[in-house]
Amino acid sequence: MLWHAIAPSRGYTKAANELVRNQRLSSDAKILLLYVQGLPAERRGVALSEHARALGITGRAYQKAKQLLVAHGYLYEWRQQGGRGFWTTEQLLANVALGPDEARRFRDGSPAPVAVSPGERNPTVGQPGGRVVGGYTPVDEELGKNSSHPPTEPAPQEAELPAPEPEDAEAERVLLSLRHVHRSLHLGVAEARKLVKLAVVWLRRGVTAAEMRRVLAGDLPVDGVRSAVGFLRHRLVQKLPEAPTPTYAPTPTPPPSPEPVLSVSPLVTCAGRGDVDEHLFRPGPGDDGETLCGPCRREAAWLVWEGKRAAQLASEAEAEVARYEDDGDPYARTPWREKFAAVRAAEAAAAATADAGGTGDAAPARPDVTVPGR
Repeated sequence: MLWHAIAPSRGYTKAANELVRNQRLSSDAKILLLYVQGLPAERRGVALSEHARALGITGRAYQKAKQLLVAHGYLYEWRQQGGRGFWTTEQLLANVALGPDEARRFRDGSPAPVAVSPGERNPTVGQPGGRVVGGYTPVDEELGKNSSHPPTEPAPQEAELPAPEPEDAEAERVLLSLRHVHRSLHLGVAEARKLVKLAVVWLRRGVTAAEMRRVLAGDLPVDGVRSAVGFLRHRLVQKLPEAPTPTYAPTPTPPPSPEPVLSVSPLVTCAGRGDVDEHLFRPGPGDDGETLCGPCRREAAWLVWEGKRAAQLASEAEAEVARYEDDGDPYARTPWREKFAAVRAAEAAAAATADAGGTGDAAPARPDVTVPGR
């Protein structure tokens, strides 16, 4: 890539490389922030929405840019009600990320503390004073130098990051949830996964997710956190709890039981169909001494059952014949049709006798009907 740049001598706005290379801020948020920082003092009383409208950033684009500036500590708003009941909104836009306490002190008019005060060596120009905005110098930039070289290795995009292991998922959720506890502890996915291995050690030592979140986000510095990754890495290492001591002896693992050895029975010649169809079979468990295979055994059982059934039917037939032979009444074994025909014949004979001159008072005798044998 060819690179050519001419530093302007006037009419420019100086921006920190940390702000320009911040991947969490959209281009609209960066342009809006730089535009407001370069305004003259007489135009800074206008609302931020008016400046965004002048840049063509309106609607949803303006709302998204404003949310990003608020989330990362560049924009603060305070609403207050005046004496006549009218509500007013006071806005603070800074070119460096500020903590809530720093922004409140700047709004109240008190200067923010600095890490190193100016010396008292002779000669001294003016009296030592504090910086008005921010509590630290921009990273990757020194006063009087303009370094616009891009980073040697671009940061990986979120879609290219490897998926966390199942045991690391809980630790990553705890680290990403710290942004809800304090704004200065906002971590990206790539930053959180750099600290996951350190946080997993806490969970393996019995620390709950809520307790680890309380330790990491508690007692924050008054001036805010300069680097969330460095601050949390320091706390994860320095405040690591001691490993719990086991209070019981581990149960020894029993040796594996040997696999059972299956015995195979030898082949036996089936004695069922002998010379007709000689075949072999293997007796099953508990069938020692068996000489018949399964099909031949069922066939033999069926023949035995048929013999018993035939003997039972013959016995019942003999008993029925004996019962009829012992009965002296010939009509007892006569079928009903033959009985009915014999009765009709007897009645017809009695009627003929009466017509021939008989009295007809006596009852007709039962005719002597020859009943065929059964």
